[in-house]
Amino acid sequence: MSTTPPPQDLTTATQPGTDECAADDGAFGWLRALGPRGRRAFAGAFGGYALDSYDYFTLPLSMVALAAYFGLDSGQTGLFTTVTLVVSAIGGALAGVLADRVGRVRALMVTVITYAVFTVACGFAPNYETLLVFRALQGLGFGGEWAVGAILVAEYASAKHRGRTLGAIQSSWAVGWALAAIVYTLVFSFLGADLAWRVMFWTGALPALLIVWMRRRVQDAPEAVAVREASTGKGSFRAIFGPGLLRTTVFAALLSTGVQGGYYTLATWVPTYLKTERGLSVVGTGGYLTFLISGAFAGYLTGGYLTDRLGRRRNIWLFALLSALCILAYANIPGGADTLLLVLGFPLGFCMSAIFSGFGSYLSELYPTAVRGTGQGFTYNTGRAVGAVFPTSVGFLADSWGVGGALVFGAIGYGIAALALLGLPETRGKELV
Repeated sequence: MSTTPPPQDLTTATQPGTDECAADDGAFGWLRALGPRGRRAFAGAFGGYALDSYDYFTLPLSMVALAAYFGLDSGQTGLFTTVTLVVSAIGGALAGVLADRVGRVRALMVTVITYAVFTVACGFAPNYETLLVFRALQGLGFGGEWAVGAILVAEYASAKHRGRTLGAIQSSWAVGWALAAIVYTLVFSFLGADLAWRVMFWTGALPALLIVWMRRRVQDAPEAVAVREASTGKGSFRAIFGPGLLRTTVFAALLSTGVQGGYYTLATWVPTYLKTERGLSVVGTGGYLTFLISGAFAGYLTGGYLTDRLGRRRNIWLFALLSALCILAYANIPGGADTLLLVLGFPLGFCMSAIFSGFGSYLSELYPTAVRGTGQGFTYNTGRAVGAVFPTSVGFLADSWGVGGALVFGAIGYGIAALALLGLPETRGKELV
């Protein structure tokens, strides 16, 4: 009888009774399993995405003040979001290529610096046209940060925990959103609206502090670096449109378009809806957003867990359906039922965020290491650009339908996402290197 032990899975290394096995268990086993380097990468990506979210929401939260200051109609204010998301597609695609060619951490720092600089610049804009240009340039950094940060962490995470790990990264979007809502409430409560919106943009300088720390402490996953550097054709757009990946690229971009079309419709117009059609004050709007954002945070974490348990495709299908139903319910709450509006904000935020939790792991698993940055950067941000049509459409429809009625348009996006999954495989359990 042979006494040689059976071979172990080198990617999980979970021998009973060992520290590795213990680290793999428990509510935070996914975090311990990353190791010291992986946890620093997680912190850098988490902070970068939270501040990305913060800088993004400076605009939607200031939208009413901006419209009054520059004398804008709904179509013009909706164009801010469209320009940001369209240019973010360019920034995201370029950042993905950069990540494949010079490394994940370097590309991540470039994206954070870019969105921080141009967010601050927005606060100095003298007119609508200049603000539109600065907001577009902010989109260059905004577009690339999530894709690069998600890949950085995905390449440290084990297949067993990748959904939960990337779901936790996604939850930082709610953290940044909450921070922006808190600062908005304070700034607009103590300053006049004509100055307050500028101060909101100036606080976008916060990410500079993160860059100083990342430069010294965060590194790419060594195994992924070795595979990427040994590969030919890394960072190639031709490769992701080649015979082996063309189908994946088309359907992944369509999936991203649907999910982000629905999401950005809500993220852009709910604050305006609460103020203009529900008649809430600055403090009242902040209170309602607290329920929405709390739901979002819980949704990101829950969706990350479910994407590991149910699989990537089932998780997205489930929350696409629930998100569409929540939009329809939220937009049709009768006048005066403000308590119901408050309570429904939690499930709305929960569902529209839980659907994103599987994106970081799913898109990373759809592409090989050499073009992972390019593939994920292109598909995710193409979805942002095409999905930008949705909030702009709401802006133009709002004059005739009302903002609440036009929000229903976002439900169409989730239907598109559900259909796109028919062309994509399940990837749960796939090793990246």
